[in-house]
Amino acid sequence: MPLHLLREIDNLKKEILTLGSMAEQAVQRATAAIETCDGRLAQEVIENDVTLDEMEVQIEEDCLKTLALHQPVAVDLRFIVAVLKINGDLERVGDLAVNVAERAVFLAAQPSVDVVFDFQTMAEKAQGMLRRSLDSLVNLNAEQARGVILSDDEIDAMNRRVYQIVQEAIHIHPDHAESLLHMLSAARHLERIADHATNIAEDVIYMIEGVIVRHKAEDYLLQRLHA
Repeated sequence: MPLHLLREIDNLKKEILTLGSMAEQAVQRATAAIETCDGRLAQEVIENDVTLDEMEVQIEEDCLKTLALHQPVAVDLRFIVAVLKINGDLERVGDLAVNVAERAVFLAAQPSVDVVFDFQTMAEKAQGMLRRSLDSLVNLNAEQARGVILSDDEIDAMNRRVYQIVQEAIHIHPDHAESLLHMLSAARHLERIADHATNIAEDVIYMIEGVIVRHKAEDYLLQRLHA
């Protein structure tokens, strides 16, 4: 690999990991704001999103510049393509963290609502998926990425359960309907964060193995289990 290309790829790796850390922190702070009804913390998440957006644009520009100047092939090309896609997913994770924070701002100004679903557990699982997907990128570990993909069904099931719980709670406490709907929306955003973590894991597999598993992840995972 030419020295200049090596430097560019190393820089892209550092940039995408920095963005990943920023997105992960935004999710952590937004979910903490929901759990503690901390409107000030939520507002900080919202205000900090501009920095994350700027980083996402910088990474895209650097990827395109590297493609144009060096015309990489094989594994180097796969790496840059994967970074471009992961970059977009992380920007969306930042946006979803803002959405959760906006729900927190509203809920912090309302009377507390006694709901039986465990938002904290769902938040921890979504954050864990995001963390492991980024770890699989750092470690270039396809097995770790496959584990993230397998975790997505659990988050989907939790989101469906939250919908049922909120639906029942609205009938019992109609005066709290708006707050309950904001909590349901926050859970939905967590489910979408988990989806983006899954996307990142799929892109890591592509980067390492050159296999596109999007839309057929289940078949791919079954093949790997029986291999």
